[in-house]
Amino acid sequence: MKTHGTDILTRFGQVVRMKRIALDLTQEELAEKADLHRTYVADIERGTRNVSLRNIERLANALRCSIPTLFADIEKGAK
Repeated sequence: MKTHGTDILTRFGQVVRMKRIALDLTQEELAEKADLHRTYVADIERGTRNVSLRNIERLANALRCSIPTLFADIEKGAK
């Protein structure tokens, strides 16, 4: 379901990418910190992966933010 013109997977991926770049991390470095595969992170950033709650938590920790912050940033970007 699309809201605000862009679906949630794309918006989530955009936020992950923005936060990764702000921390000056490559996709590979983020993947290592989150204990995920680099191609999985790339898929997330492209909005082609439906991420599980466990992996959202791993990403939030690796990005040094909370889960609510990730989702708040998604909502900010949608407005």
